[in-house]
Amino acid sequence: MQIRRFNPLNFENMRSIWKGHIRFSLVTIPIRLYNAIETSQSISFRQLHKKDMGPIGYDKKCKTCLESVKSEDIVKGYEYASDQFVIMEPEDLQKVRLKSTKIIDIEAFVSKDEVHPALFDTPYFAGPDGEVATKAYGLLKSCLDQTNRLAVGRVVLREKEEVVLIAPSGPGLMMYMLRYPHELRSIENIPQLDLHAKIDEAQLKLANVLVETMTKSFSQLELKDRYYESLMEIIQAKIAGKEIVSVKEEEAPVIDIMTALKESISQAKSEIKPMVKATGTAGKQAAKTSKKKSA
Repeated sequence: MQIRRFNPLNFENMRSIWKGHIRFSLVTIPIRLYNAIETSQSISFRQLHKKDMGPIGYDKKCKTCLESVKSEDIVKGYEYASDQFVIMEPEDLQKVRLKSTKIIDIEAFVSKDEVHPALFDTPYFAGPDGEVATKAYGLLKSCLDQTNRLAVGRVVLREKEEVVLIAPSGPGLMMYMLRYPHELRSIENIPQLDLHAKIDEAQLKLANVLVETMTKSFSQLELKDRYYESLMEIIQAKIAGKEIVSVKEEEAPVIDIMTALKESISQAKSEIKPMVKATGTAGKQAAKTSKKKSA
C-alpha cells in the first residue's frame, strides 16, 4: 500500500498560520509561520455504540450530585487546598490577557549547547514575508549559523505569552515553542539511577567498538511510521473483508553482556556492505588510460 508522505521542504501547498515580525534591537524582519507537522498522517477513531453503531456523545456530569450539567452552569475553579477552590470569573481572566502585537521580540542569543532538548515543544517553519524581507531574513540565518547561536524571544499568541526559540535549519529558519525550565523535572530523581556506578573497562571497550560499527549518517536511516502503515493495512483489510494474520513475537533469550556485545559486533560487521571494485567498461577504460600515461 502506497502511503503519501509529507515533504517539509515543499512550500508550494503550505499556507501560513501567522504573520508578523522578528525584532531584535532596531532590526525588524517580516515573517510568516507555517505548521511544520503534517497532522493528516494521524489516524483517529470515533467511539460508537456497539449495539447500533451510533456515535457516543460527551456528557458533562457533576461527580457530587451526578446530574448532567449545561455549559452555562460550569465555572472555572483553582484548587488551592484539598477540596478548596477559588472561582475565576471570565472578567478575572480578561485582566491577565495580553494583546498580540504580532512581534516576536528577541531577548538574547544563546549557545546551542545551553538549551536542553526536552524544552523544545511545537515546531514551526518561519519564512520571509515578501521580497523586502529576504535579505534581512538570510542575514539572520547566516549569522545564527556562523555563531552557532539560537535566538530566544517572546510572542503573544492566542492572548497568551509564549517563549520561543529561533534556530537555523537547512535553507531557512525554524521557530519552536519552548517549555519553561521549571516545568522540566530533574533526571537525577529517577528511581534506581546510580550516578556513581563503576563501569567495566572491557565491556566499555567492546561497547565502543559496537557503536563505531553501527554508526551511520542520520539521512541513511529509513525512519517510517511502521505503526501507522500496519494499522492502515489492517483497516484496509477489514474494509475489504479479508482475514487478518498476526505475527507472534518471540522472546529474546537472556545472555550475559560480554557475550551479547561480541555477538552484536560480529552481526553488525556482517551487515556492512563491502566496497565493490571498479569492473566492466569503466574499469577497463581506467586501466587503458593509466597505461597510456605511463607510456
